[in-house]
Amino acid sequence: MNEKNVLGGELRACSYAPLTGYFRDGCCATHDQDGVAHLVCVHVTKEFLEFSVSRGNDLVTPRPELRFRGLAPGNRWCLHVLRWIEAWEAGRAPRVILEATHENVLKYVPLSALKRYALDLN
Repeated sequence: MNEKNVLGGELRACSYAPLTGYFRDGCCATHDQDGVAHLVCVHVTKEFLEFSVSRGNDLVTPRPELRFRGLAPGNRWCLHVLRWIEAWEAGRAPRVILEATHENVLKYVPLSALKRYALDLN
């Protein structure tokens, strides 16, 4: 894969357990397809999951027909960039793993904001 992360390096895997990514391959990648926006690798918290459910995006309830087992605090997940922005604007954004967050996120969110929520700096 030749896709880059927000730091300009090689895009790293986000999570294999649970298996994440738009293509369920563990990565927040686009595979050069337009419209793929599940690009922010996050570390979910109870607070974020509650916020997400309150906004109509239930990430907790398993959906086997979508190959989705439901998330729990501590999981890593490729989150839709607009969902991350929604949580960020509400002061409920989950932490971000920059090396596993796709560079296309920078079209919507400044790197300085992402760095404030980064788990993988320092």
